Amino acid sequence: MVATARIVDLVSTDAAAPPLATLLKAASDELRLRILRVLAQDSFSVSELCTIFDLRQSALSHHLKVLIEAGLLSRRKEGTAIFYRRALTGGPLQQLQSQILQHIDEAPVAPDNALGIQRVQRQREENSIAFFKGNAQRFRKHQELIVPWADYSDMTLQLLDRLEEGTFDSVIEVGVGEGWLLPDLHKRALSVTALDLSQEMLTLARQHARHLPNMSFVHGSTDVLVQQGHQADAIVANMVLHHTPEPEKVLAEAASLLRPKGHLVISELCAHDQAWAREHCGDLWLGFTPEQLEGWAHRAGLSLAASVFLAQRNGFQIQVQHFKRC
Repeated sequence: MVATARIVDLVSTDAAAPPLATLLKAASDELRLRILRVLAQDSFSVSELCTIFDLRQSALSHHLKVLIEAGLLSRRKEGTAIFYRRALTGGPLQQLQSQILQHIDEAPVAPDNALGIQRVQRQREENSIAFFKGNAQRFRKHQELIVPWADYSDMTLQLLDRLEEGTFDSVIEVGVGEGWLLPDLHKRALSVTALDLSQEMLTLARQHARHLPNMSFVHGSTDVLVQQGHQADAIVANMVLHHTPEPEKVLAEAASLLRPKGHLVISELCAHDQAWAREHCGDLWLGFTPEQLEGWAHRAGLSLAASVFLAQRNGFQIQVQHFKRC
Protein backbone atom coordinates (compact mmCIF):
# COMPACT_ATOMS: atom_id res chain seq x y z
CA MET A 1 0.00 0.00 0.00
CA VAL A 2 2.79 2.42 0.90
CA ALA A 3 4.83 1.61 -2.20
CA THR A 4 1.81 2.16 -4.42
CA ALA A 5 1.16 5.58 -2.87
CA ARG A 6 4.78 6.49 -3.53
CA ILE A 7 4.53 5.58 -7.21
CA VAL A 8 1.33 7.59 -7.63
CA ASP A 9 3.09 10.56 -6.07
CA LEU A 10 5.98 10.34 -8.50
CA VAL A 11 4.08 9.84 -11.74
CA SER A 12 1.15 12.14 -11.10
CA THR A 13 1.15 15.16 -13.40
CA ASP A 14 -1.34 17.78 -14.42
CA ALA A 15 -1.60 16.71 -18.04
CA ALA A 16 -2.00 13.65 -20.25
CA ALA A 17 0.94 12.21 -22.18
CA PRO A 18 2.73 15.20 -23.75
CA PRO A 19 3.02 15.66 -27.52
CA LEU A 20 6.48 15.69 -29.03
CA ALA A 21 6.51 19.47 -29.55
CA THR A 22 5.74 20.07 -25.86
CA LEU A 23 8.60 17.83 -24.75
CA LEU A 24 11.08 19.40 -27.16
CA LYS A 25 10.01 22.88 -26.08
CA ALA A 26 10.63 21.97 -22.44
CA ALA A 27 14.13 20.69 -23.25
CA SER A 28 15.08 23.72 -25.35
CA ASP A 29 15.68 26.14 -22.46
CA GLU A 30 18.88 26.13 -20.39
CA LEU A 31 17.15 27.21 -17.17
CA ARG A 32 14.67 24.36 -17.45
CA LEU A 33 17.54 21.92 -17.92
CA ARG A 34 19.18 23.29 -14.78
CA ILE A 35 15.91 22.88 -12.86
CA LEU A 36 15.72 19.22 -13.88
CA ARG A 37 19.36 18.73 -12.90
CA VAL A 38 18.77 20.20 -9.43
CA LEU A 39 15.68 18.02 -8.93
CA ALA A 40 17.51 14.79 -9.77
CA GLN A 41 18.12 13.81 -6.14
CA ASP A 42 15.67 15.85 -4.09
CA SER A 43 12.30 17.56 -4.09
CA PHE A 44 12.00 21.26 -3.37
CA SER A 45 9.19 23.67 -2.69
CA VAL A 46 8.57 26.68 -4.92
CA SER A 47 10.15 29.04 -2.39
CA GLU A 48 13.21 26.77 -2.08
CA LEU A 49 13.62 26.68 -5.86
CA CYS A 50 13.42 30.48 -5.90
CA THR A 51 16.31 30.51 -3.41
CA ILE A 52 18.34 28.02 -5.43
CA PHE A 53 17.92 29.92 -8.71
CA ASP A 54 17.73 33.43 -7.24
CA LEU A 55 14.47 34.09 -9.07
CA ARG A 56 11.10 35.49 -8.15
CA GLN A 57 8.25 33.00 -8.08
CA SER A 58 6.50 34.70 -11.00
CA ALA A 59 9.59 34.14 -13.18
CA LEU A 60 10.03 30.52 -12.09
CA SER A 61 6.42 29.36 -12.26
CA HIS A 62 6.24 29.51 -16.05
CA HIS A 63 9.19 27.14 -16.43
CA LEU A 64 7.79 24.71 -13.87
CA LYS A 65 4.47 24.67 -15.75
CA VAL A 66 6.24 23.86 -19.04
CA LEU A 67 8.15 20.98 -17.42
CA ILE A 68 4.95 19.56 -15.91
CA GLU A 69 3.18 19.70 -19.26
CA ALA A 70 6.13 17.82 -20.79
CA GLY A 71 5.77 15.02 -18.22
CA LEU A 72 9.21 15.72 -16.76
CA LEU A 73 8.07 17.08 -13.38
CA SER A 74 5.33 16.23 -10.91
CA ARG A 75 4.07 18.45 -8.13
CA ARG A 76 2.43 17.75 -4.83
CA LYS A 77 0.81 19.94 -2.20
CA GLU A 78 2.07 19.22 1.31
CA GLY A 79 0.36 21.44 3.85
CA THR A 80 0.53 24.98 2.51
CA ALA A 81 3.58 24.33 0.30
CA ILE A 82 3.85 22.84 -3.19
CA PHE A 83 6.83 20.53 -3.75
CA TYR A 84 8.27 19.61 -7.15
CA ARG A 85 10.18 16.48 -8.10
CA ARG A 86 11.21 14.69 -11.24
CA ALA A 87 8.43 12.50 -12.61
CA LEU A 88 8.85 8.89 -13.63
CA THR A 89 8.96 8.74 -17.40
CA GLY A 90 6.14 6.97 -19.19
CA GLY A 91 3.94 6.86 -22.27
CA PRO A 92 4.89 6.83 -25.96
CA LEU A 93 7.73 9.35 -25.42
CA GLN A 94 9.26 7.50 -22.46
CA GLN A 95 12.47 6.60 -24.29
CA LEU A 96 13.06 10.19 -25.39
CA GLN A 97 12.23 11.54 -21.91
CA SER A 98 14.73 9.11 -20.36
CA GLN A 99 17.42 10.08 -22.86
CA ILE A 100 16.91 13.78 -22.15
CA LEU A 101 17.20 13.22 -18.38
CA GLN A 102 20.23 11.00 -18.85
CA HIS A 103 22.06 13.71 -20.82
CA ILE A 104 21.05 16.32 -18.24
CA ASP A 105 22.53 14.25 -15.42
CA GLU A 106 25.87 13.90 -17.19
CA ALA A 107 26.69 17.50 -16.28
CA PRO A 108 27.18 18.65 -12.67
CA VAL A 109 24.90 21.11 -10.91
CA ALA A 110 26.02 24.68 -11.64
CA PRO A 111 28.15 26.17 -8.81
CA ASP A 112 25.69 28.98 -8.05
CA ASN A 113 22.83 26.47 -7.86
CA ALA A 114 24.92 24.21 -5.61
CA LEU A 115 25.39 27.15 -3.25
CA GLY A 116 21.64 27.75 -3.34
CA ILE A 117 20.98 24.12 -2.43
CA GLN A 118 23.36 24.50 0.52
CA ARG A 119 21.42 27.55 1.70
CA VAL A 120 18.15 25.62 1.47
CA GLN A 121 19.63 22.67 3.39
CA ARG A 122 20.90 25.01 6.12
CA GLN A 123 17.47 26.58 6.39
CA ARG A 124 15.85 23.15 6.65
CA GLU A 125 18.30 22.25 9.40
CA GLU A 126 17.64 25.49 11.27
CA ASN A 127 13.89 24.88 11.01
CA SER A 128 14.34 21.38 12.40
CA ILE A 129 16.47 22.63 15.30
CA ALA A 130 13.93 25.36 16.04
CA PHE A 131 11.14 22.79 16.13
CA PHE A 132 12.90 20.60 18.68
CA LYS A 133 13.95 23.61 20.73
CA GLY A 134 10.33 24.63 21.14
CA ASN A 135 8.80 21.15 21.36
CA ALA A 136 11.32 18.97 23.20
CA GLN A 137 8.89 18.18 26.01
CA ARG A 138 6.02 17.41 23.61
CA PHE A 139 7.95 15.55 20.94
CA ARG A 140 7.31 12.08 22.35
CA LYS A 141 3.56 12.69 22.38
CA HIS A 142 3.57 13.77 18.74
CA GLN A 143 5.89 10.92 17.70
CA GLU A 144 3.67 8.36 19.39
CA LEU A 145 0.83 9.48 17.10
CA ILE A 146 2.81 7.89 14.26
CA VAL A 147 4.35 4.81 15.86
CA PRO A 148 4.94 3.62 19.43
CA TRP A 149 8.56 3.99 20.43
CA ALA A 150 8.64 0.46 21.83
CA ASP A 151 7.87 -1.12 18.45
CA TYR A 152 11.01 -0.08 16.59
CA SER A 153 13.29 0.12 19.65
CA ASP A 154 12.54 -3.50 20.60
CA MET A 155 13.26 -4.63 17.04
CA THR A 156 16.51 -2.65 17.04
CA LEU A 157 17.65 -4.43 20.18
CA GLN A 158 16.65 -7.81 18.78
CA LEU A 159 18.81 -7.22 15.72
CA LEU A 160 21.75 -6.16 17.88
CA ASP A 161 21.36 -9.21 20.08
CA ARG A 162 21.74 -11.49 17.06
CA LEU A 163 25.18 -10.08 16.34
CA GLU A 164 27.29 -10.59 19.47
CA GLU A 165 27.41 -13.26 22.15
CA GLY A 166 29.03 -10.84 24.55
CA THR A 167 29.11 -7.04 24.44
CA PHE A 168 30.22 -4.50 21.87
CA ASP A 169 33.28 -2.43 22.62
CA SER A 170 31.46 0.72 21.53
CA VAL A 171 28.04 1.76 20.26
CA ILE A 172 26.88 5.12 18.90
CA GLU A 173 23.27 6.25 18.93
CA VAL A 174 22.61 8.91 16.30
CA GLY A 175 19.72 11.18 17.20
CA VAL A 176 19.47 10.05 20.81
CA GLY A 177 16.38 12.14 21.53
CA GLU A 178 15.37 11.84 25.17
CA GLY A 179 17.75 8.93 25.72
CA TRP A 180 15.17 6.21 26.32
CA LEU A 181 17.26 3.58 24.56
CA LEU A 182 20.54 4.41 26.31
CA PRO A 183 20.11 2.04 29.31
CA ASP A 184 19.52 -0.89 26.96
CA LEU A 185 22.47 0.05 24.77
CA HIS A 186 24.62 0.40 27.89
CA LYS A 187 23.86 -3.24 28.76
CA ARG A 188 25.23 -4.29 25.39
CA ALA A 189 28.37 -2.14 25.10
CA LEU A 190 31.42 -1.18 27.12
CA SER A 191 30.95 2.44 26.03
CA VAL A 192 28.08 4.37 24.45
CA THR A 193 28.17 7.68 22.61
CA ALA A 194 24.92 9.66 22.43
CA LEU A 195 24.68 12.14 19.56
CA ASP A 196 21.99 14.72 18.86
CA LEU A 197 21.69 17.90 16.85
CA SER A 198 19.35 19.43 19.45
CA GLN A 199 20.96 20.67 22.66
CA GLU A 200 17.57 20.45 24.37
CA MET A 201 17.16 16.79 23.47
CA LEU A 202 20.73 16.06 24.53
CA THR A 203 20.03 17.64 27.91
CA LEU A 204 17.00 15.37 28.38
CA ALA A 205 19.09 12.33 27.37
CA ARG A 206 21.83 13.27 29.83
CA GLN A 207 19.27 13.56 32.62
CA HIS A 208 17.81 10.16 31.72
CA ALA A 209 21.18 8.35 31.62
CA ARG A 210 23.35 10.39 33.98
CA HIS A 211 23.68 7.44 36.38
CA LEU A 212 25.28 5.19 33.73
CA PRO A 213 29.09 4.93 33.48
CA ASN A 214 31.09 5.15 30.23
CA MET A 215 28.55 7.40 28.53
CA SER A 216 29.52 10.37 26.38
CA PHE A 217 27.19 13.01 25.00
CA VAL A 218 28.05 14.88 21.79
CA HIS A 219 26.17 17.86 20.39
CA GLY A 220 26.02 17.92 16.60
CA SER A 221 25.55 15.68 13.61
CA THR A 222 27.55 12.71 12.35
CA ASP A 223 30.14 14.98 10.76
CA VAL A 224 31.25 16.03 14.26
CA LEU A 225 32.05 12.44 15.19
CA VAL A 226 33.88 11.96 11.89
CA GLN A 227 36.03 15.04 12.59
CA GLN A 228 36.75 13.78 16.11
CA GLY A 229 37.85 10.38 14.78
CA HIS A 230 35.21 8.26 16.52
CA GLN A 231 34.86 4.57 15.65
CA ALA A 232 32.20 2.08 16.70
CA ASP A 233 31.27 -1.56 16.38
CA ALA A 234 27.59 -0.72 15.99
CA ILE A 235 25.55 2.40 15.27
CA VAL A 236 21.84 2.86 15.88
CA ALA A 237 19.75 5.54 14.17
CA ASN A 238 16.10 5.29 15.17
CA MET A 239 13.65 7.56 13.33
CA VAL A 240 16.38 10.09 12.56
CA LEU A 241 16.90 10.38 8.82
CA HIS A 242 13.51 11.92 8.08
CA HIS A 243 14.46 14.82 10.39
CA THR A 244 17.78 15.55 8.64
CA PRO A 245 18.24 17.85 5.63
CA GLU A 246 20.70 15.46 3.96
CA PRO A 247 19.78 11.88 4.92
CA GLU A 248 22.13 10.20 2.44
CA LYS A 249 25.07 12.23 3.77
CA VAL A 250 24.23 11.29 7.37
CA LEU A 251 24.01 7.61 6.42
CA ALA A 252 27.35 7.78 4.59
CA GLU A 253 29.04 9.49 7.55
CA ALA A 254 27.60 6.90 9.92
CA ALA A 255 29.00 4.16 7.69
CA SER A 256 32.45 5.77 7.81
CA LEU A 257 32.36 5.63 11.63
CA LEU A 258 32.01 1.85 11.63
CA ARG A 259 34.93 -0.45 12.23
CA PRO A 260 35.45 -3.31 9.74
CA LYS A 261 32.47 -5.69 9.89
CA GLY A 262 30.60 -3.12 11.95
CA HIS A 263 26.81 -2.84 11.97
CA LEU A 264 24.35 -0.03 11.27
CA VAL A 265 20.72 -0.47 12.35
CA ILE A 266 18.27 2.09 11.01
CA SER A 267 14.58 2.37 11.76
CA GLU A 268 12.66 4.69 9.48
CA LEU A 269 9.23 5.52 8.18
CA CYS A 270 8.36 4.00 4.86
CA ALA A 271 7.30 6.55 2.27
CA HIS A 272 3.90 8.04 3.13
CA ASP A 273 1.67 11.02 2.33
CA GLN A 274 0.79 12.31 5.81
CA ALA A 275 1.93 15.92 5.45
CA TRP A 276 0.79 16.86 8.98
CA ALA A 277 3.93 15.11 10.29
CA ARG A 278 6.00 18.04 9.03
CA GLU A 279 4.29 20.52 11.35
CA HIS A 280 3.65 18.34 14.39
CA CYS A 281 6.75 16.11 14.42
CA GLY A 282 9.36 18.26 12.71
CA ASP A 283 9.66 15.85 9.77
CA LEU A 284 11.60 17.12 6.76
CA TRP A 285 10.92 13.98 4.70
CA LEU A 286 7.75 11.93 4.38
CA GLY A 287 9.58 8.65 4.83
CA PHE A 288 11.77 6.70 2.41
CA THR A 289 11.39 3.66 0.23
CA PRO A 290 13.46 0.60 1.25
CA GLU A 291 15.21 0.89 -2.13
CA GLN A 292 16.35 4.42 -1.27
CA LEU A 293 17.94 3.33 2.00
CA GLU A 294 19.55 0.28 0.43
CA GLY A 295 20.92 2.35 -2.45
CA TRP A 296 22.44 4.92 -0.10
CA ALA A 297 23.92 2.17 2.06
CA HIS A 298 25.41 0.40 -0.95
CA ARG A 299 27.12 3.60 -2.10
CA ALA A 300 28.50 4.00 1.44
CA GLY A 301 30.10 0.55 1.35
CA LEU A 302 27.42 -1.29 3.33
CA SER A 303 25.46 -4.42 2.49
CA LEU A 304 21.95 -5.27 3.58
CA ALA A 305 21.88 -7.99 6.26
CA ALA A 306 18.23 -7.96 7.38
CA SER A 307 14.96 -6.08 6.91
CA VAL A 308 11.91 -6.01 9.15
CA PHE A 309 8.68 -4.15 8.35
CA LEU A 310 6.21 -3.17 11.05
CA ALA A 311 2.72 -2.16 9.94
CA GLN A 312 0.77 0.29 12.08
CA ARG A 313 -2.99 0.54 12.48
CA ASN A 314 -2.93 4.22 11.49
CA GLY A 315 -1.61 3.38 8.03
CA PHE A 316 2.08 4.09 8.65
CA GLN A 317 4.72 1.43 8.12
CA ILE A 318 8.10 1.24 9.82
CA GLN A 319 11.18 -0.37 8.28
CA VAL A 320 14.06 -1.56 10.45
CA GLN A 321 17.11 -2.16 8.27
CA HIS A 322 20.33 -3.82 9.37
CA PHE A 323 23.37 -3.00 7.25
CA LYS A 324 26.86 -4.45 7.62
CA ARG A 325 30.14 -2.87 6.64
CA CYS A 326 31.84 -4.87 3.91
